[in-house]
Amino acid sequence: MDLPLLIKAAILGIVEGLTEFLPISSTGHLIVVEDLLRFRVATRAVFIVAIQAGAILAVCWEYRARLARLVGGLATDRREQQLALNVAVAFLPAAAAGVLFKSTIELLLFKPLPVAVALVAGGLVILWAEARHHRRYGERDLEGTRHARIETIDDVRTLDALKIGCAQCFALIPGTSRSGATIIGGLIFGFSRKAATEFSFFLAIPTVVGASVYTLYKARDQLVVDDFAAYGVGFAAAFTAALLCVRWLLRYLSTHDFRLFAWYRIAFGAVILLTAYSGLVDWTQ
Repeated sequence: MDLPLLIKAAILGIVEGLTEFLPISSTGHLIVVEDLLRFRVATRAVFIVAIQAGAILAVCWEYRARLARLVGGLATDRREQQLALNVAVAFLPAAAAGVLFKSTIELLLFKPLPVAVALVAGGLVILWAEARHHRRYGERDLEGTRHARIETIDDVRTLDALKIGCAQCFALIPGTSRSGATIIGGLIFGFSRKAATEFSFFLAIPTVVGASVYTLYKARDQLVVDDFAAYGVGFAAAFTAALLCVRWLLRYLSTHDFRLFAWYRIAFGAVILLTAYSGLVDWTQ
């Protein structure tokens, strides 16, 4: 058993779990941390699928009662049917864009320095979106239920879902953040913070599962039995970290906005750029 490899797998699982549902880019963090740790497994793509599966299972567990109502009501409940339709509509734009452009984007942009630029740019967008949201709805919307046009996920219309789906396409750029694109897109389109966050959680399920299945299919001939322990450790670490993170985020948003994450993105991206410029860290190009 390669203990150093398992420790690195656990660290990456924790990073995935903590960042998948925050607007700070899980992909960007994984690229940077992998580079720092010099993490190498024969099948990186399969490992990423494993830790993403752990994170998605965590949100499914947290919303298990709501998901059970959704599945149970698909045949008879119009509200559940509308939610399922909205998630499907929001899923399609990024799914199509991912099939068409994902390989090219990975080749050109899956490196620490492009990620740093995207982190800073995304942070600035969040600050702008929050300032706009505060001007429109004021501080009273911190609980996410006052004044916003869409107060809960049950208020989302099909056109709103399509807009969120288009916003999610920006998440193909590493460092942008899937949750950031959907949540901030939601704020721009009139969602409350709670509605935008919860719709982002539900949209993550088909989006991440679909991307994982597609990746796993392409890498099906590369599975290495010797790496299964790393997959398992990463999966368990991601599940635990994501479950804690989702619960914390929902509590946090009851009294705060997203500006903290914006400043974190800007600071993190700036550190990467400054260390690269100064030569302090030799980031992989």
